[in-house]
Amino acid sequence: MTVIESPCILVCSIDMKTGFCFGCGRTRDEIAGWIAMTPEVRRAVMAELTARLETVERRPRRETRRARMARERGML
Repeated sequence: MTVIESPCILVCSIDMKTGFCFGCGRTRDEIAGWIAMTPEVRRAVMAELTARLETVERRPRRETRRARMARERGML
């Protein structure tokens, strides 16, 4: 089985103004088509995500699952 790189942080909420996910910065179409994309196309999208995330109107208020798991691992 092949591992597919993904920027998903399990927030999955779309900013209605920009159309970008608050968690990863992808659009709905990019999220839906992620598995079908070639590795090169996925990497090209990932290269744009930091800039996209700077444009979202607000940040999600809840702690992401990934952040919570990392925090909990640090407490062990």
